[in-house]
Amino acid sequence: MQARIARTVLSHALSLALLGAVGIAQAQEATASQTPSQDPTKPQAKKPAQADGKTTNSTTNGTAATPEQSKTLGAVNVSGSYRNSIQFQTDAKRDATNVTDSVFAEDIGKFPDTNIAESLNRVPGVQLTRDVDGEGVNIQIRGLGTDFTKIMLNGDQLAVASAGGLNSQNQNREVDLDLLPSEFFTQLTVNKTPTPSMTEGGVAGVVDMRTTRPFDNPGTHLTYSLQGQYNSIGKDTKPRGSLIGSWTNKEGTFGATVGYTASKNDYDVQGFETIGWTTPQLTAAQCGTAAGHCSPAGGSWVIPGTIPANAGFGLPAGQVIDNAWLLAHNPGLNTSQIANALIPRLGRDAYTDGTNDHQSAMASLEWRPSEAAHFYLDTLFSQKEKHFDRLDMNLIGRSGQMIPTNMQVDQNDVVTQANFANAQYFLEDRPYDQHTKFYNINPGGTLLLGSGDDLKLDFQAYTQRSWYRQYAPSIDVQTPLNQNITVNYNNTGGNVPTITPSVDLNNPNLGWQYYRVNIQNETRTTDNKGTRWDLQWGDDSNNLRTGIAYDDISREIKAYDNSPAWATAVNAAVAANGWAQYIKPGKDGFIAIDNAALMAATNYDYLNATAPLTTAAASGANAGNIEERTWAWYLEGNGKWDLGGHELRLNGGVRHAETDQSIAGPSTIGTQLQYITLKNTYGYYLPSFNAAFNATDDVVLRLAASRSLTRPDPSAMVPNTNFSDPAAEIATQGNPKLQPYLSTNLDFGGEWYTGNEGYLALDLFGKRIKGFTVSGTNLVPFDQMGIPFDSLTATQQQAINLRGGPAQAEVQVSQQVNADGTLFLKGAEANWVQPLDFVLKGLGVQANYTVTSQKSIGGGVPAQAIGVSPHTYNATAYWENYGAMVRLSYTWNSAQISSTANQNGLPFAQIKTDARGQLDLSASYEFAQWMSKPTVTLNVVNLTKANFRQTITYNNAAYSYYTPGYTIMLGVRGTF
Repeated sequence: MQARIARTVLSHALSLALLGAVGIAQAQEATASQTPSQDPTKPQAKKPAQADGKTTNSTTNGTAATPEQSKTLGAVNVSGSYRNSIQFQTDAKRDATNVTDSVFAEDIGKFPDTNIAESLNRVPGVQLTRDVDGEGVNIQIRGLGTDFTKIMLNGDQLAVASAGGLNSQNQNREVDLDLLPSEFFTQLTVNKTPTPSMTEGGVAGVVDMRTTRPFDNPGTHLTYSLQGQYNSIGKDTKPRGSLIGSWTNKEGTFGATVGYTASKNDYDVQGFETIGWTTPQLTAAQCGTAAGHCSPAGGSWVIPGTIPANAGFGLPAGQVIDNAWLLAHNPGLNTSQIANALIPRLGRDAYTDGTNDHQSAMASLEWRPSEAAHFYLDTLFSQKEKHFDRLDMNLIGRSGQMIPTNMQVDQNDVVTQANFANAQYFLEDRPYDQHTKFYNINPGGTLLLGSGDDLKLDFQAYTQRSWYRQYAPSIDVQTPLNQNITVNYNNTGGNVPTITPSVDLNNPNLGWQYYRVNIQNETRTTDNKGTRWDLQWGDDSNNLRTGIAYDDISREIKAYDNSPAWATAVNAAVAANGWAQYIKPGKDGFIAIDNAALMAATNYDYLNATAPLTTAAASGANAGNIEERTWAWYLEGNGKWDLGGHELRLNGGVRHAETDQSIAGPSTIGTQLQYITLKNTYGYYLPSFNAAFNATDDVVLRLAASRSLTRPDPSAMVPNTNFSDPAAEIATQGNPKLQPYLSTNLDFGGEWYTGNEGYLALDLFGKRIKGFTVSGTNLVPFDQMGIPFDSLTATQQQAINLRGGPAQAEVQVSQQVNADGTLFLKGAEANWVQPLDFVLKGLGVQANYTVTSQKSIGGGVPAQAIGVSPHTYNATAYWENYGAMVRLSYTWNSAQISSTANQNGLPFAQIKTDARGQLDLSASYEFAQWMSKPTVTLNVVNLTKANFRQTITYNNAAYSYYTPGYTIMLGVRGTF
C-alpha cells in the first residue's frame, strides 16, 4: 500500500512540474509573438513535400498524437497515389511527439490493402492473427496478445460481437477487424506510447481508425470500384464493389459523404487436424507388471485386453493382448516406447466449404458555420454473413480401441509407422450459420473560444452496438466396430501423417451408425456509449489541456444447448440401420450428411428455436454479462523550445481512470440455473511523458516513459459458480475482483530522415507488466458470492446456518487470482523507407524488423511469448510512374509458442506454430485521359500459397494444417 501511495505522489509531482514548465513556455511564446494561430476549423493550405506537390496536414481524431496536429483535427487530406500516402506516413511520424506509426489512404475509397488488418500488418511491431482462410482478423503489438491492444474508431472505444476465426474462440477483449471495410477509412494510427489525453486500456498500444469525411477531399466526387475475386480452393469468382459520394458546398461550410460496399467471398479451406495427441493407457498386464500402470497420465488410447472378433489383419478373436503380445507384434520396441507412443487423438482430414459475405454503409456530415466552429456526425453500419459446412473424418484415437502392429517410433516416441487393427472412424458434419451486425454513431465538434482563439473545446459522443448469432449444429455418425477396418499409418515425412483406411469412407452404405448430435447455439452483444470533452489553452506548439471522458462498455454472451432433446428425436426417427438415406458421397473423399433432410425429419427447427440457456458456449466462452462504467480525467501539457537551434518537443501529464464493474452470469445451483451478479471498483493514476529532440535538421531522438493498463480477462470474471460438496464449503467461481494488468513502459529511439518519404528508424522498448493470473483459493463469505440463499438445497442451507449463517459462513472458492510475478518484455523495432529514384524514377522500398523477448520474475507469469512470434519482418518494393503502380510485399513471422503446457492432459504437450511468410502483389494502371480516370487494379493475395501449420511439442506431431490457397482480385476503380 505504501508503495502504491508513493507512486501516486510521484505521479502528481512529475505531472505538476511538467505542466508548470509548459505554462512558462506558453507565456514566453505569447510574449514573443502575437501572430494569430491557424484556423483549425478549415483545411489548411498544403505545403510541398513531393514531386507532384501533394502533402498531408492531418491527425487522427481522438489520439492527440502531437500538439501541432491538434488544431487540424477536422481534415485528413488524401493524396491520390501510393507513394504520397507513404510521404504522409513519414510526415506524421516526424511531427509526432509520441512514438507512433500511421497508414494513410491513397485516395477516398482507396486504401493500400483490401483489409484493415492487412494494412496494419505492415507497421513495425504489429502481427496479424489470421483465420484459416488466410484473412487477417486481429492484431498484436510488440510481443503481447490481441487483448492488450486497444482499438478505437474515430477516437472512441470499439467492440465487435464475434467469436473470431474458425478456431480462435475469442472470449476476451479482441476486436475482429475483418468486419470493417477498408474503403471507408482514410487513416490508421498505431500509438505505441500513450499521452494523457489518450483512452486507457492498451498496454501494447492504442490503434485509432479514422473514417472519411467530406472535407478530407473538398468538392464533389463520386468514387466507384468493382472487382472480381477468384480463390484457388473454391474455384469460384465472386464480386466486390463500392460506391462513395462526397460533396461540399462552394462556401466551404457544409459537406456530406455517403458510401456503400459489398462483397461475396468463398470460405473454402482444405486441411488436416488432430485436436491434440495422446498415448496408450496400458493395463498392468500390458505393462508386464502385477499392478499399476506404465503409461503417462493423460493418455486416452485404450488397447483392448483381448482381440475382438473381426479386428482385421487376421488377428484371432479372444487372444489376450498382454505385454508379450505387444512386444511380439511390434518388433524393435520396448515396453516404455509402446507405453509412451504418441498418436493423433482424432487424426482427420477437414474441409470447409461456404461463403463469407459483407455489406457496409457509412454517412458523414460536416458543418463549419464560422471560422470558430466545426461540427460533424459520423455513422457506420456493417454486417457479415457466413454460411459454411465444416466436415471432418476422424480416426478415433482418444477413447479408441485400435490395436497396434508393426509400430515404429522416433526418439520422442512419436509414432512414425504402424498398422492399426480394430480401427474406427466417425464423421462430424457441422453446418454453420453466423450473422454479425454492427453500427456506430458519433457526433462531435470543435469550438474556438476567447478573444485570441487561445481556447479550444473538442467534444464528442458515441453510441455503438454489435450483435453476433451462431447456429452450429453437429451431426456425427460412426463406422461399426468388428468390421475388419484397418489403417495403414505413415508419419515419416511431410506436413501431416498419411492415414490410409482399408474401406471406402465415401460409401454411404458402409453401415454407418449414430454417434451423436448437438444443438449448441451462441449469441453475443456488445453495447458501447460514452462522451469525451477536451479543453485546450494555448496555441499549436505550447498548450495546457484537460478533459474528461465517460465510457459505458458492456458485453453479453448467451449459450443455448438442446442436444439431449434432439438426440432423442433423431434416435426415434432414424433406425439403427437407417442412416444410409441421410448420407451422400462427399466431394473431399468421404461422406457428407444430407442435413436438410435429417433436420426436417427430426423437428430440428423447433428444437433449435427453443434451445434452453446453459452456462458455457461451444466456442469455449463462459456465458455472462460484463458492464464497465469508466470515468476518466486528465491533465496534459505540450511544449516546444528552441535549444541552440535544436527543437525540443515535450508532452506529458497524468490520466486517472476509475471503473465500476458489474458482472453477471448463469450458474447451476442445485438443480436450478441462477443468474448471479458480482461487482467491483478500481481506479489508477496513469502518468506519461514523451520527448522528441531534433538533434539535427534530419535526426529526431525520442524518449518516452509511461504507466498503462489493460483490464482483466472477462471470461475469468464471469461467476459460473458450482458447489462441489453437499455442505456448500467448496466452490468454483469467476473472480470479479481481478485487478487490471499494469505496465511500466520505457521507450528510446530515433529517426534519420533521408529526404522525401525516406527515413531510417530504430526504437528500443521495455515493459514490466503485473496482473497475470493463476488458479488460487480465497475464503469468501457466502453472502458475497451473489447467490440467493434460498436457491441452495436444504442440506446446504442447514450447513451454512451451522457455520454462522450467510454473513459469516466462509466458502473455499477456487478461482483465478492475481499473481505476484512480473513479466519483463523488451524489444527493438527497425524501420527503413527509401525512395530509389536514382536507380529508377518512382522506385522505392519499405522494410521493418521487430524482435521481442520476455522474462518472468516471480510466480504465475508466463515465461514465454504465448501466441506472438519473437521475430517478424515486412518488406515492400514499389514502383509508381506513368500512371502505373506495382507493389510486391512480403511478411514473415517466426515460429511461436501458441499455448501453455499440459495440452490434452499431457504435461509436456504445447501447441507451436510454424514460421510463415506471405507474398502479396498489388498493381494498377490509370487511364488518365478517359472519363473518371478509370484505374485497372490487380491484387494477388498469398502468391506462393503459404499454408498454416501447428504442431504439438514436436515438429512431426502435427496439430493442424490448413491450405487457404491464393486469391486473385481483378477490377476497376475511378472517380467522377
